[in-house]
Amino acid sequence: MSLSKPTRRRHAHRRTIIADGYEREDGLWDIEARMTDVKSETVDNPERGGYVASGEAFHDMKLRLTLDRTLLIHEVEAVIDESPFTMCPGAVHIFKRLEGTRIGPGWQRKAKDLVGGAQGCTHLHELLPVLATTTVQSLWPSMEEDVMTAGSKIMLNTCRTWAQDSDVIRRYVPDLYNPEPAD
Repeated sequence: MSLSKPTRRRHAHRRTIIADGYEREDGLWDIEARMTDVKSETVDNPERGGYVASGEAFHDMKLRLTLDRTLLIHEVEAVIDESPFTMCPGAVHIFKRLEGTRIGPGWQRKAKDLVGGAQGCTHLHELLPVLATTTVQSLWPSMEEDVMTAGSKIMLNTCRTWAQDSDVIRRYVPDLYNPEPAD
């Protein structure tokens, strides 16, 4: 189903997020995300030579997590190739703090504590949930554990389908089913 026909309008901005998962030869996984923002009009910007031309990347940022099958993060690499301010790339080192953490319940909250707010980069931080779900989608087909059991360790109570009182949990992971809705 499509969105309804909008009123007449002018295109102003495009944000593109691309995420990919790669199985490495050494048994680890690289999960990468790239965010670009492109304006439809030229924007004044003294830190980028006076302006950022329409069609030119206003933001171009990449984040890679290298992890194992247990979702333990071994290495993090962040890059800011384009940004509106020259100081923005100085925030990439903070994302190394995610090394040694494990994607799973509570990980996004922990990531926010480690790299969120004034110490990090809003846009790179926005890529973390994308990387987490891309990780799950990338590793699931190769997991030895039952897909629903493995998924429930990460997804339980994160949406309506994965809610502890949903028919999906009752049917596929009955030991986690609870007829009482989660808080």
